[in-house]
Amino acid sequence: MTARRGRRHLKKRTRRQLRAWGAVVALVAAVRVAGHWSTVWPVLVAVLAAAVVGGTGWTLLRAHRHAVGQDRAWRAQEDARARELSMADVDALSWQEFETYVAELCRRDGCTKVVVSGRSGDLGADVVGYLADGRKLVVQCKKYAPHRSVSSQDMQKFVGTARLEHGADVALFVATCRTFTKAALGLALRQDIVALHRDLLGAWVKGAHLETLIPLNGSGGGTGRRPPA
Repeated sequence: MTARRGRRHLKKRTRRQLRAWGAVVALVAAVRVAGHWSTVWPVLVAVLAAAVVGGTGWTLLRAHRHAVGQDRAWRAQEDARARELSMADVDALSWQEFETYVAELCRRDGCTKVVVSGRSGDLGADVVGYLADGRKLVVQCKKYAPHRSVSSQDMQKFVGTARLEHGADVALFVATCRTFTKAALGLALRQDIVALHRDLLGAWVKGAHLETLIPLNGSGGGTGRRPPA
């Protein structure tokens, strides 16, 4: 107990000594600054000005980044809203009219010899044509409600016919629903089938060129995360 009191007393005395020395150092610094004030004050003013400018610049930079972020979010929302407005017209089409509309989009983007099957039993080739560079394009069109998903079974059927039956160089699966199931999208990636869900179709409807959408293949919406190929 006595030893503990001694240590406590020593700590208090050390703290008092440190405070005393700190006061002495502060006093000496103040005296030296006062004695050389004509030399010191421009430096202090410069440091203070730099701090103010730096703080103001940082605040403005943060405000700018925040404004840019808000603007990007707003533009993304507006783009999504515009796609949905465009897709409302697509939703009103029958499945036969939808196939014809997809064929028109292909022609708009420079595809040639575009043919619409317009019948059942077409073995997945609803639209057939050729890209501007000569590659054969085979399109499967699914007119599904927005809340539905393209299943793995749907994708398996198209995988089995797109190249073996129709000799597709580019196989395109276009759907009006928002998602491909994880299994369906994984199969599409492994078999090099281009999956265009509702978001990408909306961009195509709005004017995006088909050849800029092909590399996106299922990204930008749908399952949210692309499964490994």
